[in-house]
Amino acid sequence: FRTIKVIKKISIINGPNLNLLGNRETIIYGNSSLEDINLNLKNKFPEIEFSFYQSNNEDELVNAIQDAGENCDALIINAGAYSHTSIAIADAISAINISTISVHISNIYKREEYRHIDLISEKCEGAIIGLGTIGYELAVECIIEKNKK
Repeated sequence: FRTIKVIKKISIINGPNLNLLGNRETIIYGNSSLEDINLNLKNKFPEIEFSFYQSNNEDELVNAIQDAGENCDALIINAGAYSHTSIAIADAISAINISTISVHISNIYKREEYRHIDLISEKCEGAIIGLGTIGYELAVECIIEKNKK
């Protein structure tokens, strides 16, 4: 028998400066706002209840990760610049027991060398890097498919 875990609730957590998507460095990050991304996910996956959270503060992101671990079936995180520096966020991901995928809109390996270190993705089941905002959709699809097996 296959074990199928029905994914009902996914937390989408975004880190610093992602509230500026659509206006910030559109050559790198595109024209979609965070609100556009969230609305697209709700429309594309109506069977999933999403919780959306964005903060520029590391401690608030840690609290949101811990909350997701208690109240959601899965987590998709774009920790922004904290991906390269935050042991606290990485530890919070290690401490929860839900499917977790990291998303980077840009290809961090084609950018500045300090962005090549990704402490967050190391703690996740997988990472979607450099595919633009569609990376969020791909992460949801991956979580759904992975939990069918």
